[in-house]
This record gives sequence, structure tokens and C-alpha cells, in this order.
Amino acid sequence: MSRVTQAGRAVLLACSLLAPAGCQKTYYNVLEQVGVEKRELLTRRVGNAKESQEEAQEEFRDALEKFQAVTGHHGGELEERYDELRDAYERSEERAHDVSERIDAVESVADALLEEWEGELDKYQDRSLRRRSETRLHSTEREVERLLRAMHAAEKSLTPVLQKLEDRVLYIKHNLNAAALAGLDADVPDLRRDVDRLVREMQASIAEADRFIQQSN
Repeated sequence: MSRVTQAGRAVLLACSLLAPAGCQKTYYNVLEQVGVEKRELLTRRVGNAKESQEEAQEEFRDALEKFQAVTGHHGGELEERYDELRDAYERSEERAHDVSERIDAVESVADALLEEWEGELDKYQDRSLRRRSETRLHSTEREVERLLRAMHAAEKSLTPVLQKLEDRVLYIKHNLNAAALAGLDADVPDLRRDVDRLVREMQASIAEADRFIQQSN
């Protein structure tokens, strides 16, 4: 069992007695007691967010292909193709939720790290060291801002594609016959452009995550 998992269990009881903000602070304090600093946790969460985005782009690509398979299908087993599309959409929805949760987790620990760092600057007696630390703080703030800007852009690109997929999954569910689906294949190029745009945003965010992790290490 990892240090983070052990500490997470230990903090559950304390969290039941605290407001969410107090719970987060307690959680980070407990982790530090077992040797997991906020900077380490931030790097770990950035890695998790990157992983969720990699998974999300694959699920959305799969959902697009399943939609294309339904709209271009002229034989039997149409219901089976629909089931595959519905499952692909649901997986995409789950991955999108994971992406948002993990970005929120990155932002939470980043805010805690930067707030603590700024608050501790006045503890320095050596003014030269304080200036160096403050310079590094501002640099880290810019790095975090750049990372989160890319992550939120990727997150924002998920919603319109999900909405289009949901509309089409519902339409196919309610009109599960080849005649009713005639013409839906014309939607494929537009949806493919949206998915391609989503993938580009994801790739940009993933590249920023890689850069951040490399700098942190």
C-alpha cells in the first residue's frame, strides 16, 4: 500500500468532522507527515491528469468510429451496432468526468502549494535567499498557470463533442431502423472535425504536462 493510500485512509475520519476546505488542508498535512510533500503530490497528479486525457482521446475516437459504423450500416444487426455506440459514448462520458476531476485535483494542490510558499516568504531572515525563493515562486506560478490553461482548454473541448454524441445516440435509440438513419452519415465529417480538434487540445495539454513533469524532476 502506498504512502498516499495509507494517509488517505487515515484522513477519512478527520474529514467527516471538517468542512471541505479544512479537509483538504488536513489531507495535505497528513501526507507531509508521511513524507509526501505538496510538490511531489502535484507532479503525481499532473501525471494522473495526463493519463486521463490520453484515455479520453482514445475513447472519443472509438465513439466516432462506432457512430460511423452505425450510420454506414445497411445490413442486419443494427441493434448490436447501436449497443456498441452507446457503450462507447458512456465510456467517453466517464473519461470526460475523470479528466475534469483530475484537473480539479491538480488545481487544488497547486493552489495549496503556492499559497503556503507565499505565506512562508516572511519567515526568511536572509533577504537574499528570500528574493531567490520569491523569484522561483513567481516562476512556478507562471508554469502552473500555463499548465492549467492548456488543461482547461482540453477539458472545454470535451463538452460540445459529448453533446453531439449524446444527441445522435438518443436519435438512433429512438429510430433504430435503416430508413430513419438515412442521412446521418452526413454528420460524420463534422463530428470527425470536432473529435480531431479535441485530440489536438488534448495533445497540447499532454505536452504541457510532460514539460511540467520534466521540469519538476
